[in-house]
Amino acid sequence: MAKIKHNNFIDSVDEVFSGAKKEGVMHLYAEDEYLNGRTITIKGKKMFHFGTTGYLGLEQDSRLKVAAINAIKKFGTQFPLSKSYISNPLYAELEAKMEVMYGIPTIIAKNSTLGHMSVIPTVVRDEDGVILDHQVHWSVQSACQLLKLRGIPVEMIKHSNMDLLEHKIKQLASKCTKIWYMADGVYSMFGDYAPILALITLSKKYPQLHLYFDDVHGMSWKGKNGTGYVLSVLKHIPANVMIMGTLSKTFGASGAVLICPDAKLREKIKVFGGPLTFSAQLEPASVAAAIASAAIHLSPEIDVLQAELAEKIAYFNELLSKTSLPIIVQNDSPVFFLGTAMPISTYKLVQNLFQEGFFVNPAIYPAVPALNTGIRITLSRHNQKEEIKALVDALVKHLPIVLEETGNSLIKIQNAFGMKDTQITTDKTVNISSLHLEYETAITKIHKPTWNKLLGKQSTFDWEGMRFLETAFAHSDEPENKWDFHYYIIKDKTGIPIIATFFTYGIWKDDMMASESISIRLEEERIKKPFYLTSKVLGMGSLFTEGNHCYVNKAHPLIEEAILMLLQQLEILYNHLNADMLVLRDFEEDEQLNRIFHNQGYVKVNMPDSCIVKNLQWDSQKAFANTLSARSKRHFIEEVIPFENIFHILIKKKLTRREIDKSYELYKNVKNNNLAFNTFTYPPHLFTAMVADPNWEFIMLYLKSKENKQHLKQLVGILFCYKNSNYTYSPSLIGMDYKYVREFQIYRQLLYQGIKRARELNFKKVDFGFSATFEKRKLGATIVPKVAYIQARDNFSMELMGMLQNETLR
Repeated sequence: MAKIKHNNFIDSVDEVFSGAKKEGVMHLYAEDEYLNGRTITIKGKKMFHFGTTGYLGLEQDSRLKVAAINAIKKFGTQFPLSKSYISNPLYAELEAKMEVMYGIPTIIAKNSTLGHMSVIPTVVRDEDGVILDHQVHWSVQSACQLLKLRGIPVEMIKHSNMDLLEHKIKQLASKCTKIWYMADGVYSMFGDYAPILALITLSKKYPQLHLYFDDVHGMSWKGKNGTGYVLSVLKHIPANVMIMGTLSKTFGASGAVLICPDAKLREKIKVFGGPLTFSAQLEPASVAAAIASAAIHLSPEIDVLQAELAEKIAYFNELLSKTSLPIIVQNDSPVFFLGTAMPISTYKLVQNLFQEGFFVNPAIYPAVPALNTGIRITLSRHNQKEEIKALVDALVKHLPIVLEETGNSLIKIQNAFGMKDTQITTDKTVNISSLHLEYETAITKIHKPTWNKLLGKQSTFDWEGMRFLETAFAHSDEPENKWDFHYYIIKDKTGIPIIATFFTYGIWKDDMMASESISIRLEEERIKKPFYLTSKVLGMGSLFTEGNHCYVNKAHPLIEEAILMLLQQLEILYNHLNADMLVLRDFEEDEQLNRIFHNQGYVKVNMPDSCIVKNLQWDSQKAFANTLSARSKRHFIEEVIPFENIFHILIKKKLTRREIDKSYELYKNVKNNNLAFNTFTYPPHLFTAMVADPNWEFIMLYLKSKENKQHLKQLVGILFCYKNSNYTYSPSLIGMDYKYVREFQIYRQLLYQGIKRARELNFKKVDFGFSATFEKRKLGATIVPKVAYIQARDNFSMELMGMLQNETLR
């Protein structure tokens, strides 16, 4: 079968960033003629700057500026030569000062990203393994992709989870000489710290464990001589620890610095460390500025600067403690994260703060999960207490206003970030803006004509189809095939429906729409751990159904209010179930829905295209062929028609026990051979339920051959077809014997027989669902692009599968 179209991470990120750009909170330009670090001008508005990563304000220090200017005058704007040949005249002095700062020689890199690319592939040997914290900086993760080309195992654990780390160490211990755990010293979004002492304790228990820290956000403002947060905890660098610091950000200059206690390894990195060898070296101005900054770091002045910043951090914390502002992590780092959960709340709060004269950074997907959106506030020595106080006052003033305007609340934020026990609403019917909600957990409690009018005539989820699904899945003994059902109908006060939909709650494989190569690897893991990398999902529709699962009355004046009401109810249920993911699926592209869902914290991803045959107005095989394009007609005449007489074709409404067993075997053949859409295998009782339901029938292909008796009446293909309201014919599942698929074109024949049967029964369309779009298009199917909108409690699975995807490309 043809592969399905998979989600495109870049498209999803572009969608989010484009939304933020339209809201005027990202991709901005400073307009100042001169920068002072305290204020910044955007679109003519001067604001206090609470978005810098220059925490000590050294980028504006006159000594660094003078040093840089003099270096340009003496040595030019750059020294265009690799350091492998010769370094510019200032490098030796900088390296000497850095050695004094850290007590051992260091390695200077162009920046931390190139530093990681130089160091990681050099220090991690072929017999080693790597474990990444899933929030470690992108530059570390990117450098580790190079390791996979050499077959080095690279694993990932959830953020700062020591139990998972120890489990991964045990897994790798027997096959790896060294096991490297890579993390940030200070994480750039929430400002939280790596559990350094716990890691050192773990490394004593497992001597194979080595630690690699990106400490660029911990540099200068912490530690003796400003050597960073990690060393402020460790005091000295152990033999099994490496640290990448920065000469940018708080250091005030440019470049990065590697601290490696192993002299032999350090020399190896310096002699041949990828970009260290082949990339340009730091410009003279940058080296001179770094020398001037290093001189400050080596003087008692660094203690004064650190104390000044610490005082302002303490003051900010004191002010915050007197408020109910949802600061996610409170510690003594200069990075603070105020959670808003919903992107629209973030955008409006940033806009309001801009108007009040405060520049802050919106933190959005993929830097944080979509529903963990918020504002990153950073402090520097430039910030004065009066503007710090004014910022807190502005946050206290505007956050409640924004939350009310956007239908948000502190409780929602607390739920999104797991800050308090989940709050649950038990109201079954809620009236908002003249709307009425009907919520049920069984289709039998829904008015049958109403449901069929709104959501009938497609796929297998008319009223009767939903009753069948509940029978098959609501009470299953298998956790992976046990679903809860939730029905929503929203009407206006006059009873006119605006929205109707249903959701199921169950276990999904996280790689369901990932590439087949990822699923193959994960299925190997699932032999021992069946629920490895799976999630509890509250999803629109079900894994069995395809099509438009949500009726939306776009013409109704209260449509946006109705959508927001639905999302509000889903959030309550999502938190009540403690689900891992919330999925709204199978929508066609719609600008209004894109805007609403994005603003409410959903990330849009591409779904596989849907395939529908609409033209059933023909009365012969020749007439059907004439409905196809010239190329498809030739395909039909050459690859479908000649094989029809090879089969004895039966259409049955009832199957014997033996036929059910054989059909199930053929279904599993297809399921196990097609991981492009990877779900759990349906249980045998589903197929027994199909036989008992009058709306199902089965198109069965038996080989007939007088020359070869063993083929006679051998079942080699089956379509499991649902008849929806005498309107839509839905071949929902397929089974095939792969020994004969190519020789007798079984798949194509089954598709054609499904279309032919729908025409015989006078159905209006055939809903072929998704996958194998190329084959279905050749038989006249219309291809309909579909998208889904997703919320997840964290990005771990997405990042892990992204890592696995890159590994499979080697």
